[in-house]
Amino acid sequence: MSDAIIPQGLWTGDYYNQGTGKSDIFDTLKEECGVFGVFGHPEAASLSYYGLHALQHRGEESAGLCVTNGEEFNYYRGMGLVKEVFDRDRLSSLHGDRSIGHVRYSTNGDTSLMNAQPLIFKYRDGDLAVATNGNIVNAPQIRHQLEQSGSIFQTTSDTEVIAHLIARSSKDFVEAARDALGQLIGGFAFLLLTNDRMIVASDPHGLRPLTMGRLGDAYVFSSETCAFEVVGAETIRDILPGEMLVLDAEGVHEDRYAEPKRKALCAMEYIYFSRPDSDMNGSNMHAARKRMGQVMAQESFVDADVVTGVPDSSISAAIGYAEQTGIPYELGLIKNKYTGRTFIQPSQELREQGVKMKLSAVRRVVEGKRVVMIDDSIVRGTTSRRIVNLLREAGATEVHVRITSPPFRNPCFYGIDTPSRAELIASSKTVEEIRQEINADSLEFLSAEGLIGAVEGDNAKDYKGGLCMACFDNEYPTRTDFEGEEKFGCGC
Repeated sequence: MSDAIIPQGLWTGDYYNQGTGKSDIFDTLKEECGVFGVFGHPEAASLSYYGLHALQHRGEESAGLCVTNGEEFNYYRGMGLVKEVFDRDRLSSLHGDRSIGHVRYSTNGDTSLMNAQPLIFKYRDGDLAVATNGNIVNAPQIRHQLEQSGSIFQTTSDTEVIAHLIARSSKDFVEAARDALGQLIGGFAFLLLTNDRMIVASDPHGLRPLTMGRLGDAYVFSSETCAFEVVGAETIRDILPGEMLVLDAEGVHEDRYAEPKRKALCAMEYIYFSRPDSDMNGSNMHAARKRMGQVMAQESFVDADVVTGVPDSSISAAIGYAEQTGIPYELGLIKNKYTGRTFIQPSQELREQGVKMKLSAVRRVVEGKRVVMIDDSIVRGTTSRRIVNLLREAGATEVHVRITSPPFRNPCFYGIDTPSRAELIASSKTVEEIRQEINADSLEFLSAEGLIGAVEGDNAKDYKGGLCMACFDNEYPTRTDFEGEEKFGCGC
């Protein structure tokens, strides 16, 4: 059967999730990557396995672990989900009390095993492993300079540039890492491991999340705190912008490689990416999303019979909208999480209705009802139109769409896979034009002020400087133009 009739993004290639997201039937924003590290625990590999499993939503294309006992590296990387890459025998072969792990969703770097992390290198001082989440905007420029001076790159991942910068330095590992990190521009969270040290670092704006926890005498690090709950660790604090922690046999040494700049944690972590049971900057994601729904109801109330959220990220906001308005919250949409696992060749009719394989409307809930549909964002508009039409086909008499973020008008340079500005529907259409495009009875977006207020919650501090909202307001916290040598999305 011809590949032409296979719905892209639903049917796999040689391994599960090969190329997922490159052309998905749903045009939602794609997750970045997730990192997890352990220092000083005899079961470092097992802890990292469970930590990565908790971060699986941040990357489903590849997973990897590097573990050391202080003398040698033991590592394994594979394509697919964490539970498919690692089995009991594989984990039992990874000996050591220090580890770094990674789950990857590729956007710019090729989908291949060579780009799976952690990346492993040998250099004059021994072994080096690197795992990162985010995007180094000036990586192509640095790579070009390094290649001009003789460096040979083994991957297409921009993460590799930091290894080359460290290897070329005449300084010791810590000072070389400090200098290398200082040359990078973008949003990134790094875990670097040698046989006797671990370095943990965040970009000067704190664009990508990274948190430190404690489990007995061991330290753990994760992109999200939900992973700490799984392994039984206690959250200590977030890694600060520009901070560089050095862990060795003597403990944790707090240092920095750059002065902190305007705090700019990605707003989409609150809106969409992070699990609802994670905390960031003292705010719980579920609570913040509920407040977004409540503020949305205050800003854009509409009389209706039921409120439903697009699963999974919009359910918390839908509950908040329902609580604020008194309109009942119902499960009007159900997500099928297993569509990526089928290997049958679908018919043309099934392809044309592929959206129904991923999402279903509950007819008995929405039939004859005026429905408020809560979603977190509109990218190209095709997903919203499909879901609105699903609800209408199930008998909804009216569908009112409420989006718990401002209009997404600008591409991201810091680790989110976004289309070009020309493909973002809000960059060229008015709200009314988008409403017509998605076939909704009404459409409203959460204001920027409403979003900030919802994230801020009960905190007394001014959060205006605490979020990167460049995808909404075009105010990028870093330089983004490098004379054509820069990267969008997630190059890790």
